[in-house]
Amino acid sequence: VQLQASGGGLVQAGGSLRLSCAASERTSNTMGWFRQAPEKEREFVAAVTWNVNKYYADSVKGRFTISRDNAKNTMYLQMNSLKPEDTAVYYCATYSTQLYYNSASVRTWGQGTQVTVSS
Repeated sequence: VQLQASGGGLVQAGGSLRLSCAASERTSNTMGWFRQAPEKEREFVAAVTWNVNKYYADSVKGRFTISRDNAKNTMYLQMNSLKPEDTAVYYCATYSTQLYYNSASVRTWGQGTQVTVSS
């Protein structure tokens, strides 16, 4: 499966963005988002299973919402109340295991989409 991320951009602090990740074919794997800020390691953001169980990093709980539309082979990340520290390249992924916090569990990476939050 190939993944295509979109929806990044420049937004002011407190604003919102919605990221999308389209899969080239149906996948029952857990899907998720990671992000990587300049000079920092890639970190887990959120994951959603096929049957829509959701998991979030503490830093985004209450602000970000992950979802997926299995009929459209697409996953979304609604990001509200954005902060400058959310600035990063966001990557979507499918997992080969349920250790969704760990980037070593990723089966497939999509290309990144830049999110920049200005203060």
